[in-house]
Amino acid sequence: MLIDQYARRFTYLRLSVTEACNFRCNYCLPEGTDCDTTRRAQDLTLPEIRRLVTAFAQLGTCKIRITGGEPSLRRDLADIIATCKAVPGIEKVALTTNGYRLLQDLPAWKAAGLDAINVSVDSLDTARFEMITGHDKLQKTLKGLALAEELGFSNIKINSVLMRGFNDDTLDDFFEFVRTRPLTVRFIELMQTSDNREFFDRHHLSGMSIVERCLARGWQERERSSHAGPAREFFHPAYRGGIGLIMPYSKDFCTTCNRLRVSSDGKLFLCLFADDHQNIRSLLQADRHHVELLNYLQSTVSEKSISHNLHQGNTGSTRQLAMIGG
Repeated sequence: MLIDQYARRFTYLRLSVTEACNFRCNYCLPEGTDCDTTRRAQDLTLPEIRRLVTAFAQLGTCKIRITGGEPSLRRDLADIIATCKAVPGIEKVALTTNGYRLLQDLPAWKAAGLDAINVSVDSLDTARFEMITGHDKLQKTLKGLALAEELGFSNIKINSVLMRGFNDDTLDDFFEFVRTRPLTVRFIELMQTSDNREFFDRHHLSGMSIVERCLARGWQERERSSHAGPAREFFHPAYRGGIGLIMPYSKDFCTTCNRLRVSSDGKLFLCLFADDHQNIRSLLQADRHHVELLNYLQSTVSEKSISHNLHQGNTGSTRQLAMIGG
């Protein structure tokens, strides 16, 4: 099992398959992707992904979330999904996407074995969506979400980054959106990275204000499952959908950490905001390295720190969230 010195068990792997992204979100890549063709050529291959996921599964990982960058920029994304889902022990394969290719590719992803999908929607207002992302794609994204419902996805989430001055005055739109739809909107606190310090200082908004709003309106908090992500989830008997909050600056946020990350070029991230990362690419080159990979993962995870240092302004070596998928 993957267990650290604080008795935290890691059953959830967030696997980035590319750093490239086709959106220019103001909190992440306002100037567009900095991932050139050479770096994209260094993305993990299907055999490497199979070896990686197999090792994690044998060490107790049961959930894989495929992230980016924007993972749909990988033309072999359906094959990646199928490869992950075929590994014994993997119970759930999820995907986080900006929704750009939902209408074209979601049926193929579902056929490949995709179980759950998270779509980034930072505003339900067309003009604000374009201002935040750099693209006038809100209506296309919403049609993709409707398609996900039609295809029978039962675990659809919308990710919305909380930003003072951009979407904090339109949050009621999201509450109304889930009144009749079986979706969960997850508000995510803006996180500081090495490339967005000034933006963070101007626009960070605490998620506790949303928690207080939920409780005041009769929402009730769900019990957190052992394999869940970091969100606090809320439900309301008068709403089909739910509300979630991811608040990395809240007290004891890291206490229940159950996830590890691997970048698209094969680096193990013990924490999203760690200073150093372990390059495991060499152990993914052949099946004969399997036992060595298992042993390395176990020994390395034992060194995971008890918490990130975001409260002290230490963002580690994370330049922007596209490099590892948040």
